[in-house]
Amino acid sequence: MKRAAFILGGSFLPVGWMLAAGGLGMVGHMAGHMIAVALAAPLLAYGLSGGRYDLAGRWPGLLSPMAMMLVELFTVWAWHLPALRALADRNMAAMVVEQGCFLMAGWMLWGVVFHAPQRAAGIGALLLTSMHMTLLGALIGLAPRPLYAHMQHSGGLSLDALADQQLGGVIMLMVGASSYFLGGLLLLASLLRDKGVGAA
Repeated sequence: MKRAAFILGGSFLPVGWMLAAGGLGMVGHMAGHMIAVALAAPLLAYGLSGGRYDLAGRWPGLLSPMAMMLVELFTVWAWHLPALRALADRNMAAMVVEQGCFLMAGWMLWGVVFHAPQRAAGIGALLLTSMHMTLLGALIGLAPRPLYAHMQHSGGLSLDALADQQLGGVIMLMVGASSYFLGGLLLLASLLRDKGVGAA
């Protein structure tokens, strides 16, 4: 099961990176970003959990769910500042760093969350991540003017800059926020189930 999750997570990465680098504007960027943090990262983290590359298992005192939530928050919000987004859109090396940051932040957060002794704190971290993803997606989608007008639109999408930005915000809201929220609910259900079994 874990091996299959790892392989599936790894197979999502090239798809996300192609979308992010494909000249599809904010829609492509956000689709690639969400594939990295909401699909690939949890699958990779689950696939690696309990093994030698399980960071939370190796350094439980250093990596906590709330600390990794803050790392994820800083990473996501920083790379969506218009200046950094413009840099990543114009420069392939910067885009590689950006996508690597997204993947690492997501992998570290999900990896810590999957570490069984910290499930209760993990629930809070996932729900808070869902909240900040919702807020950022709403700010991007509801902004009255284009924040990312510099982004390239060479992939055939006939969207103006504001419509592209709005659709990108919707993708973050629908995929990013919902995946972390669902992850938190599933983790809560497993915690309650385990407590029920223990009480019985």
